[in-house]
Amino acid sequence: MNNKTFIQGLAKRTGATQEETQKMVFSLIDAMNENFQEGKAVTFPNFGTFDVKKRMERIVVNPVTRQKMLVPPKLVLNFKPIAAIKKELKQGGQENE
Repeated sequence: MNNKTFIQGLAKRTGATQEETQKMVFSLIDAMNENFQEGKAVTFPNFGTFDVKKRMERIVVNPVTRQKMLVPPKLVLNFKPIAAIKKELKQGGQENE
């Protein structure tokens, strides 16, 4: 799903115009980004938690040349879904009947 289809679907569900919906989505993303910059997690009830984690520096080996390289530390965005979503995904996306 790309941005355009996401905005269209969300606008249809909420009854708002596509322009209003796009502004709301961009505002949400900006607010989330501000929290990530401050090192804070963002939690959505009944969905999951986004947080920033620091990946430590590590040594990797090129399998062809066997040359060792140092990968510097970096910040990565992490998502942890709620247990119900994890369970549904493990079952292939099909609900238990």
